[in-house]
Amino acid sequence: MDPEIILHKPLKEIVIDNPIFTDFFHSFHIDAQEESKSFIELMDQMNEAFWEERACSRQELTTLFIEFINGICAADSQTKIENLDVLAGVNKLKEPEKCSLHLQTGEITCIVGPTGSGKSRLLADIEWLAQMDTPTQRKVLINGREANDDTAALFGGKLIAQITQNMNFVLDMDVENFLMLHAQSRFLPNAEQMVKEVISLANELSGEPFEKNTAVTFLSGGQSRALMIADVACIGQAPIVLIDEIENAGVNKKKALNLLVNKDKIVLMATHDPLLILLADKRVVIKNGGMEKVIKTNSLEKAYYKELEALDSTLQKTKDFFRVGNELQSGKEL
Repeated sequence: MDPEIILHKPLKEIVIDNPIFTDFFHSFHIDAQEESKSFIELMDQMNEAFWEERACSRQELTTLFIEFINGICAADSQTKIENLDVLAGVNKLKEPEKCSLHLQTGEITCIVGPTGSGKSRLLADIEWLAQMDTPTQRKVLINGREANDDTAALFGGKLIAQITQNMNFVLDMDVENFLMLHAQSRFLPNAEQMVKEVISLANELSGEPFEKNTAVTFLSGGQSRALMIADVACIGQAPIVLIDEIENAGVNKKKALNLLVNKDKIVLMATHDPLLILLADKRVVIKNGGMEKVIKTNSLEKAYYKELEALDSTLQKTKDFFRVGNELQSGKEL
């Protein structure tokens, strides 16, 4: 973001591209939404009453504006997530964990292990940005630095998004208005278009399509999770996505994960589903509450994934066949 370019750009285009500038103009009672003049052009035409009312000079306001632009540039450079590390702590037996975990943007990592082994604990350590202050004594690093409340504050509460098995809505609101509320709270310039895109994507992911005027409390478990995945990918700006099992929700799993990864997010998912495990770039194995080892998906496993995917496709086709009331008869295909 070049201050020289911003200074000569129409104000209404500035706030469309970067809604955060709205706050700056609003604090000086400047209506930027419909203003086709640039900042420099607007300042040149202001009279004495304007400067007296704002208790500053043209030079002072210009300096403040340039400092604001530079501040946004600095914040952007600090908030780009490249990688996340979970440094080894101890397992349930208080023995040192055998490995640490390194996650990168655009990569899918699964957490595998028996029920109760500690998969959700690992997700919680990342969500809490553990600094040896949880039962596992793990430490979370973001971009190689210790993560803490200040790190989270840089993202305005948008550092981590979590999608769990139990997604329940309590709002008395339909899907469209729910998404619009979220989009407006993020100051998205194209909120209406984004809401349409999220609903369309959610219906692609869900096995049961729903309408924009469906009440969120009426959505099934699969529809809720499909909606949240599409919302996290398009409206939510969190660069880190934690998922606690999506396999039993009737969601198109491959499409859902591709959607998140294509948005340059770090995706970590606890799962028992072999399709998801083999679809991931790597998996961390949990044993007795500790990270036992990290396995990178090899070429043999990737080839086996294609066989499993074909079987899964046949099974899904069969489910759909019987679900709509069909009857298997001689000479009739599924």
